[in-house]
Amino acid sequence: MKRLSFIAIGVLAMFTSVMPSWAQLSERTFPLAVNPPFVQCLGGYDGHQPTATVTIQRGELSDVLILSAHHLKPNLAFDLFTTQRTNLQSGGQVDPNFKNFGLAWYQTDLEADSNGNAEVAIKTILLDQIFGFDPSALLGPTNTFHVGFWFNNPQDAAACGFDVTHPTPFNGEHRAGPNAMMSVPDVQTNLGPLCTNPERRGDSFVCNP
Repeated sequence: MKRLSFIAIGVLAMFTSVMPSWAQLSERTFPLAVNPPFVQCLGGYDGHQPTATVTIQRGELSDVLILSAHHLKPNLAFDLFTTQRTNLQSGGQVDPNFKNFGLAWYQTDLEADSNGNAEVAIKTILLDQIFGFDPSALLGPTNTFHVGFWFNNPQDAAACGFDVTHPTPFNGEHRAGPNAMMSVPDVQTNLGPLCTNPERRGDSFVCNP
C-alpha cells in the first residue's frame, strides 16, 4: 500500500506541475497594431487612432476568437488572416527586414459599420497548435501564430500610396489591398501571440503544443 501511495503522489505531483501552464492560458487578449503607412486610410473621422483587440478563449476541441475594432472609416471591408510572420516589430514599427508573411490562412471577413466599429468571431484551432503543411511543396508543419486583417478593396488604400495595379492575394478574389492591422511579435520570444506556451531551444524559442 505504501508503494502504491508513493506512486499515486508522484503521478499527482507530475500532473499538477504541468497543469498551471495550461490552466493560466485558458484565455488570451492582445491588441493589433496599425500598419503605419496606411493609418490615414484606415482611421475614421473622429480624430482617434484605429484600435483592434483580439480575445481568444481556449476550448476542449477548438478555440473561439473575438475581434473588436473601433475608430475605423465607416463601412470599410477587410479580410482576416492568421499568418506565419508579421511585418511589424514588437513596438509596432514596420520591420525593415520583412520579406513576406509566409504561410497564411484566410479566416473570415470583417466589416466596419456606419460608426466605424467592427466585430467578428470565429471558432477553430488557434492557441499553440494552429498550423498547415504541404508535403508536395516540401513545406513541413508550419505554425501561423500571427493575426491581421487586410483592406478588401485596394482602392481604399490608394490615397496612402498603395499601388492598386499590384493587389495582394489576401481576399477571396486574390485582389486585396495592403495589410491594415497586425499582431506584433513577443519582445522576448519573437513568437506571435497565438503561442501561449513558448519553450527555449538553443538561442531561440519554439511553441510547445
